[in-house]
Amino acid sequence: MTRSARRTRRMLQVAGAGVAALLALSACSSSDDSSDASPKSDKSASSPASPKLSGTVTVFAAASLKESFTTLGKEFEKQHPGTKVSFNFGGSDTLAASITGGAPADVFAAASPKTMAIVTDKQDAVGTPVTFVRNQLEIATLPGNPHKVASLKDLTKSGLKVVLCDKTVPCGAAAQKALEASKLKLTPASYEEDVKSALNKVVLKEADGAVVYKTDVKAAGDKVEGVEFPESAKAINDYPITVLKDAPNAEAAKAFIALVESAEGRQVLTQAGFLKP
Repeated sequence: MTRSARRTRRMLQVAGAGVAALLALSACSSSDDSSDASPKSDKSASSPASPKLSGTVTVFAAASLKESFTTLGKEFEKQHPGTKVSFNFGGSDTLAASITGGAPADVFAAASPKTMAIVTDKQDAVGTPVTFVRNQLEIATLPGNPHKVASLKDLTKSGLKVVLCDKTVPCGAAAQKALEASKLKLTPASYEEDVKSALNKVVLKEADGAVVYKTDVKAAGDKVEGVEFPESAKAINDYPITVLKDAPNAEAAKAFIALVESAEGRQVLTQAGFLKP
């Protein structure tokens, strides 16, 4: 082989090696690009979507929550099309007894820890109930306060027709606590099953006064007149709320409680006269 031929052969070998190196580098680069793209694609595909709420969420709530919860129920349905909030308002003790008796419900909002305990003691609640608001007592009198009621003691005047909530209901238990703190004895014309029933006696002018919550006096507007009394500070009720163990619509129940505890929910409750927890 001549010197010229050997030189040509060597050049071809070098060129071939260079091409092979370029091909290998290209393949490696392509492989890296593919591996980079793959996880992104998988991550996107595996992102879970928020579950869409639907169906009815049944809320058992203390009678004093009627106005504010009704407002929040409408807002919940607006935020979650396809849902419906069904309420059962009443005395907390009666509602608790219904729940432990097997009544289907998703949420329970009580007007006192004592009535909530009826449910939690039977292990019918999920987790620990959370206090979301507090409420304070006030005297409801006839418009214009014709009997000049200015204190809790004034309710003991002879000839004055006064109604109280039943002692087993949170507003009744709180009233008894305030009376005991004042060392007053009051025999009411009647004991009512819940705070709305007690207030309604005054609205209908069937009673001269009633010991109810500030929120109920505010909700009644000009149909009654409210009288504050210092002893009420010693009988403020905490309101706990919880998802129930056998809730038919647990996801919607959690979402409703989240709305109640949200800034929007707190605003509605504060405007109704409730105190922050």
